[in-house]
Formats: sequence, structure tokens, C-alpha cells
Amino acid sequence: MISYIHGKLSYKLENSIVIDTGGVGYEIFMPDNSPLFFAREGEDVRVFTVMIVKEDDMSLYGFSDRESVNLFRLLISVSGVGAKAAMAILSVLPAPEAMKAIAFGDATMLTRANGVGKKSAERIILELSDKVGNANGGAPIPISASGAGIDPRAEAIEALLGLGYSRSEAGAAVMGVAEDGLSVEEYVKSALKGMA
Repeated sequence: MISYIHGKLSYKLENSIVIDTGGVGYEIFMPDNSPLFFAREGEDVRVFTVMIVKEDDMSLYGFSDRESVNLFRLLISVSGVGAKAAMAILSVLPAPEAMKAIAFGDATMLTRANGVGKKSAERIILELSDKVGNANGGAPIPISASGAGIDPRAEAIEALLGLGYSRSEAGAAVMGVAEDGLSVEEYVKSALKGMA
């Protein structure tokens, strides 16, 4: 397993970079929004990597931080979601935003990624909504603006789950409430009105 590669940026390709380390050039596929694409050729860089080995292919996928690596690993663990779809998601959403979308059940945000349809997005939410905290070192993703605990929207989603709604239904309804700064009860009431 190659956890990271540290070397000089040799050159950039359309969706990958080549790093020279020890006289060997490693091609590493990157999300389109990676800050590593802004590094200068010849600059020292460190890339956190995931190696995927198949019968007919061996590829390295690289990220500028470990949070993105952890989320990438979670995404490719979902049935029917491969490296290409995971990279597409991380190309349109930075890892914290992607984790927030998963935690809140926001399938619409995930479908912004090329090749990720509604069913795939809902499967990702279903399988990962309880795990995304672990991709951030165990810290919960939805934090209130004051930093003091769980966001009322997240608690409202949990309350709707208790009423029998699916996570995708609950997440979409709560995220559809335009007002900010409401209490959990107010978010639940507004969400229920929106679903009526």
C-alpha cells in the first residue's frame, strides 16, 4: 500500500499529475478541483494516495489531504460506485461539503457529479450517512454555526427518521426549509408542511 508520495511535480495532464521521486515518475489521478493542480512544475509536493489494482489495471488516486482519502475509500466501498464516480463527486464537492451532503441526505448535491445518478446518490447516502463522521477523524460533520454541538437541521432529520421517513426524504425536506437559525421543532414542522 502506498500511503503517500513525496517528490517533485514533473508535469500535469488533463486529470492527473506525474511526480518524480527517486527517478521514477508516478502518474496520479486527481479530482479536478485539487489544489495540487496549481503547484508549479519542479515544486516539491506530497500527495496522499489510494492504489486500486484490477486484473488489467493498476492506478493511483491522489489527494491533497487525508480527509479526502478517507472519503474516497468510503465512496468506493458503496456497491456500484467505482473510482471514477468517487473522483467525479470529489471533483465538484470538496470533502467537507460532500460529507455534509451525505450526512444531510442531500442527493441533489451528489448528482451534480458527472455520471452520478439519483439512485447512486441515494445508495451512497443510505450506506454512508452513519459513517461520514469517521471520514473526519470521528468528528461529527454537521456542526452548528457557533460550533456548539449538532446542527438543528441534523437533529430534525433524525426526528423525521423516527417518524418513519427515509433518510433521503427527511434530508431533502429539512434542507428545503429556507429559513436558518430555527429550532429543531420548527425545522420538523416546516419540513412536514413541505412534504404535505
